[in-house]
Amino acid sequence: MKIAIVHYWLISMRGGEKVVESLCELYPQADIYTHVYNPDKISETIKKHKIYTTFINKLPFAKRYYQTYLPLMPLALEQLDLREYDLIISTESGPAKGIIPSPSAFHISYVHTPMRYVWDMYPDYKKSVGLLKKWLMIPITHYLRMWDVSTASRVDAFITNSFYVKQRVEKYYRRNATVIHAPVETDQFKPSDETEDFYLMIGQLVRYKRADLVVDAFNQLNKKLVIIGEGELFSELQNKAGKNIILKGWQPFEVIQEHYSKCKALIFPGVEDFGIVPVEAMASGRPVIAFGKGGALETVVEGVTGMFFKEQTPECLIETVEKFEAKINDFSSEQIRAHAEKFSKDIFKKKMREFINKTISEQ
Repeated sequence: MKIAIVHYWLISMRGGEKVVESLCELYPQADIYTHVYNPDKISETIKKHKIYTTFINKLPFAKRYYQTYLPLMPLALEQLDLREYDLIISTESGPAKGIIPSPSAFHISYVHTPMRYVWDMYPDYKKSVGLLKKWLMIPITHYLRMWDVSTASRVDAFITNSFYVKQRVEKYYRRNATVIHAPVETDQFKPSDETEDFYLMIGQLVRYKRADLVVDAFNQLNKKLVIIGEGELFSELQNKAGKNIILKGWQPFEVIQEHYSKCKALIFPGVEDFGIVPVEAMASGRPVIAFGKGGALETVVEGVTGMFFKEQTPECLIETVEKFEAKINDFSSEQIRAHAEKFSKDIFKKKMREFINKTISEQ
């Protein structure tokens, strides 16, 4: 089969790009199409493939300000000539699924999330911009929503990375989806022989990740907290953090591995579509204290691999941390690590191969 993988943009190696990497391993003959491509930021596995870009890649400062060109991306996708491909796999978070497949091609869309900035998180994004951008957003997002819904009919089968995302695909596109959880490279993490006296938070320091909530809670708890990550809230959080809280900013992978394996527990306060970070922590043998909503409900097992707090308030998080401290010896690193293996890259590839082969054979 001639196979094409369509991804929204290749400018870093985050969760969506890890899915592309796994698909590249499954289908080494596949070609890749994307809006913007920065080879300096992409893995060798992906770079081995033929990579084609839309006209967005040629626009000024596209590698840095690619999101500015979002209104042009539907038009750019529809200019791609994919008539020679038998199987097209689009990975959707930004515009990707809206390609025009040939009548004989089979189009599978792996959805990390319907575009959050035009759907469920639209009010948050609208509040975060100035007056001019706000007024521009209104007609642009209206147009993008109509395009997004209409292009769902160009997809033969949907896969989502969680049941949480599956619900949104059914709500916005009125289409059923199969859940195959995103791949996590669990073999890159291992438990430590001993842990240290600190809690850990890892992630981008943006508002919806709720690092502010964690800082407020640990200022009151006066327990040691290490935060790894960078973003727009870094300075604000640094100013409000007590002496017991260390903000390390960006850190290399080796430092992240070490902190995962030696922390008391990972704190995960936001709502994510899937959430790779909790699985990485569990692959390191460490429990997770997570807000009880979103993808974390599908990866963390209450009382076995972690605990949930029910409200995004400092008081609720403080109460859960104190409960965790009282039961900390009940958690087994070996049991936590074994659970994390259910989300490994090998299992992802096995499930994807089986689904694709079965679905195509039934056509």
